[in-house]
Amino acid sequence: MKPVAITNQIFWIGINDERTKLFEGLWPIQKEGISYNSYLIQDERSALIDLCKELYQQEYLSELGTLISPSQIKYLVMNHLEPDHSGAITAFRKIAPQTTILCTEKAIDMLRDFFGIQENIRVVKDGEEVSLGSHTLRFISAPMVHWPETMLTYETSTQTLFSCDAFGGYGKLKDGIFDDETHELPYYEQEALRYFANIVAAFSKPVLNAGAKLAELNIRVVAPSHGLVWRKDPGRIISLYQKWSGYSKGIAEKGVTLLSGSMYGNTDRMTEAIEKGLLSSSIKVDRLDIRNTHISYILPALWCNQGVVIGAPTYEGSLFPTMVLVLKVAEFKRVFRRDAVYFGSYGWGGGAMRYLDRQLKALNWTLFDSLDFPGSPCESDLISGEQLGKRFGEYILSL
Repeated sequence: MKPVAITNQIFWIGINDERTKLFEGLWPIQKEGISYNSYLIQDERSALIDLCKELYQQEYLSELGTLISPSQIKYLVMNHLEPDHSGAITAFRKIAPQTTILCTEKAIDMLRDFFGIQENIRVVKDGEEVSLGSHTLRFISAPMVHWPETMLTYETSTQTLFSCDAFGGYGKLKDGIFDDETHELPYYEQEALRYFANIVAAFSKPVLNAGAKLAELNIRVVAPSHGLVWRKDPGRIISLYQKWSGYSKGIAEKGVTLLSGSMYGNTDRMTEAIEKGLLSSSIKVDRLDIRNTHISYILPALWCNQGVVIGAPTYEGSLFPTMVLVLKVAEFKRVFRRDAVYFGSYGWGGGAMRYLDRQLKALNWTLFDSLDFPGSPCESDLISGEQLGKRFGEYILSL
């Protein structure tokens, strides 16, 4: 993609990644894609903010060269050293050895360990400012959003926040780079939520801490490292991230995530009854079949909904293994303090609840009720399931 002017002196230089199948080797983006956003400020002393993945470094450097000779760049600001932002740094260093890298103290070891870079580095502290001429960069320490060396960069004259992974999202940029250019804003907001749930949610407290610092700033543009640049309504993406982070502290949304997986269809039959009961309570239901839905797409619903219904059979004296994986990832991503219901079929004996008792304690989830049944559910089982769904939906709405 060609560079785009944010102001007459600040430019977006970005790459749409349509080749990577799994972001971080974990999260599917083959269908959605992702952008790597870098920014150039042209001034008496020009500064480049973040880079891109090594896979696209030649394309990136070619686009950069249409705006400026790398030999004229005084500073390279590295907000974050994860390789999707920094992978092109070795190639950049070869053509711009004079450029001083600005980063946090904790980034020093990462520059050495990832890239063997130990020279021409300047550490900047929280609140420190660097003048470029008519622009001034202020650095905001944001450790664990989502690595310990992370910082944000604020340009004071244009009130532009270069926020790195904070306020980012999946999805290649199609209609333009700005929030007021896209015809698919709800899609990008949903992909921002999936990105948040996959990448950032486990670090919600640091996100809230960073948000408290940002509350003191006037922000006209939010320019993250992935996804849309927010210029029409920059407060929108900040408020969404703050809202989502807040779910880590208390009650989430009054909705239910209905997770189901079945071996031979018996648990599926009960899923229909449970869902019918839930819907009769007028609660919002996100139904997800764990057998054919990647955990990347499950985590956003688990993060946002206060209620979780776990529908899976007993398997060899324990819980259906695919559901075990979902719940372990939920623990890993710190989806805590939810209210849950379990239902499922068993053959010669139960056992799913023995595993769930342990896992729900690890998650700090409260079990509202459970319903297991031998073989295929009979009519009375289905009636009980529908009633359970209705009661649970009403309970979540009452919180």
